[in-house]
Amino acid sequence: MYLDAKGLVALWREALLAQAVLQGKTKGYRHHPQLKRFQDSPAPRAYIATYLRLVHAEAALRGYRFDAKLIGRGTAAGMKHLAVTRGQLEYEWGHLVKKLERRDPKKRAELRDVSTPKSHPLFRVVKGGIADWEIV
Repeated sequence: MYLDAKGLVALWREALLAQAVLQGKTKGYRHHPQLKRFQDSPAPRAYIATYLRLVHAEAALRGYRFDAKLIGRGTAAGMKHLAVTRGQLEYEWGHLVKKLERRDPKKRAELRDVSTPKSHPLFRVVKGGIADWEIV
């Protein structure tokens, strides 16, 4: 919900690439650090499909027409949320804020009162620092 247009489109494309990796359809991107979130889940393909469905829903709310047929089968409905540490969420928030300051100052201004961002609905925020896999 916090992403600007460029960020939302990039997220969609990167998540589709992550899905292809988890489906064994590509050899590139296999070692991307954020892919670890899904690789370590109990059902990686179901979790990435659920993640993509929620990104698709946000895009549809904004009037985008992302192709839902590209989303794999499976769902994480009824499964546990994936954990994301507060430190990781804050780190990613800081990264996004810097991008928005350069790329979309209007969107950044809309978010100026957000001090504690919400996570993607698939994740549950837990105590902790920046993830071990993050390149700081």
